[in-house]
Parts: sequence; structure tokens; C-alpha cells
Amino acid sequence: MSTPPDAGTARRRVFVVGAINVDLVVAAERLPGPGETVVGARVERYGGGKGANAAVAAARAGAEVHLVGAVGADANGTEALSELVAEGISVSGVTVLEQEATGVALIVVDPAGENQIAVGAGANAALSAEHVTLALESELRRTDYVLVSTEIPEAAVAAAVETAALAGVRCVLNPAPPVPGIVRLLGLGPILTPNSGECIDLAQTLLGDDSPDYETAAKAIMARTGASVVVTLGGDGALVVTPDGNINRVPPRRTVARDTTGAGDTFNGVLINRLAAGDPLEDAVQYANAAGALSVAHVGARAGMPRVTEIEAELKT
Repeated sequence: MSTPPDAGTARRRVFVVGAINVDLVVAAERLPGPGETVVGARVERYGGGKGANAAVAAARAGAEVHLVGAVGADANGTEALSELVAEGISVSGVTVLEQEATGVALIVVDPAGENQIAVGAGANAALSAEHVTLALESELRRTDYVLVSTEIPEAAVAAAVETAALAGVRCVLNPAPPVPGIVRLLGLGPILTPNSGECIDLAQTLLGDDSPDYETAAKAIMARTGASVVVTLGGDGALVVTPDGNINRVPPRRTVARDTTGAGDTFNGVLINRLAAGDPLEDAVQYANAAGALSVAHVGARAGMPRVTEIEAELKT
């Protein structure tokens, strides 16, 4: 496995396009069923959103990160941007929308770290393709990687992937959640990073029939895109399927899960950082897998996002 850059090495420049939210988290004894109310002792507020979370993870892992997204002209938006700037992230690509509220996620977490999430998209739903294109196109010549997630409108997702492809910049697309518009982007060859359920959903969308399991689905998707597929499996590690036909299982890391919110975002943020640094995909996935395991040991999507030294220490255990 390659060695991460030290403090004297120039940071890799990455762009992240995705949602910015405020997370309101209730820790409860169990997750509610349909029509059921559960009561937790308190509500905690954290920074959230798949785009913003992944940007924080990439920055803590050593990348120079530029975020493209949208917030409302409200206190939540102001606080969200301040938190991101404090992490060293450039937010010049984030538009502040006067008529929109900043996105909010309502999250319930049980003692095993499993969660239920409902999101009020707010400004994220108003992020335009035009803004994404303008934010990216003048900057991509000096960019190593672009990460795009799908908690934003399909047109904005498409603008990000297409602009990166036109500039010849590699792209990672996290289809969480899968949306129909992804299908037409697959010919551009982004690396896809679905979880197991999303992987099967995508294969059904692509092929029009049921794939029996996530490995079969990943191979079907790779055959369509011509690019690698990385399936995140939570406590079971990850699966990497590459165009040369190689299938590699990355084993899980030992961890005590307190909150799985944001684990996938951590994985993706660290993944693009390591890919931008020149790691082979399987090495990058091992780093990302270790980072995701570290992140779930804390409550709050960003609370446990590790830095390079912590990931390195984890990989040595």
C-alpha cells in the first residue's frame, strides 16, 4: 500500500458537489415503526449533508477541498458555512438562496448505531445545473478529482458529471439515493460507489431485470459503464469490481458502532483524496474503509471523521 503524503507534500485539489444540511439527531432506545413515536432524552445539532460531510472527510484526510452546493439565507446556512470554513474548505462555490431554507435532516439513532433519516431538502433542491457548471468549469483544469452525490436535483448531478468529463477530470459518483437520471451518465465512466441496496437498484434500472445479489449487480453495472464499481457494505467491508474483471473484497475493520450516519460520506471523501493522491483504487478503498470504521464510533456524521494519522494507526492494527 502506498504511503500518504506528509505535511510537506502539496495537497491534492478536489471538488465535491452535493447537499449541505443541518442534522438534528435524537438517540433513542429503538427506531420507531410506522405510526409510532419513540422518545429520546435530547436533540443534538450537527453539520450534515452528503456533499458537506464528504468535503469535511476529504479535508481532514489532507485534500484541498472546494465545495459546490446551496444553503438558505438563514442562521442555519450561516452556521453551516462557518463550520465548513473552519475545516479549511473553500465555500466560494456555495450559493446562498434568499427564498430558500437551508436543508435539514431529522435523524433517529438506536443503541446499535442504526439510523432512520428524513430530509427536508430546502436549498439543496434548488441548486441549479447552471450554478454547478459555472462553479466547476473555470476551475477544473487545476483539479485532481470530482465527487458528486445525489441529494441534489438530477440536472445538477448531470451538470457536475458532464462538466468533469468534458474537462477530462476523473469523477466519483455516489448514487445515494439512486435516481433515474444517473443512467444516462454512466456512459461517461464515473467510478460508482453505491451501497449494496443501491447497487441492486441501479442494476435493475440499467438492465430492466432483477440482479440476485450486489456482486452480480456490480459486475453488470461495470459492464455498462466500463469503469470500476465500489460497493460499500457497512460492517462487511467493501467490494471492488474493476474493468479488467478483477473482484476484490476489502474486509471489515473492527469497530463499535454508535452512529452510522455519515459513514458512507466519510468513505467517499477519503476515497477521492487518496485517488487524487495517486493511490491504486484498491489501496484507496482500504484507506476509505478504515476511515468509515473510525467514523461510526462517534455520534454525529462528522464527529468521528479521522485525519491521516488516525487512519494510518487504524490500518496498522
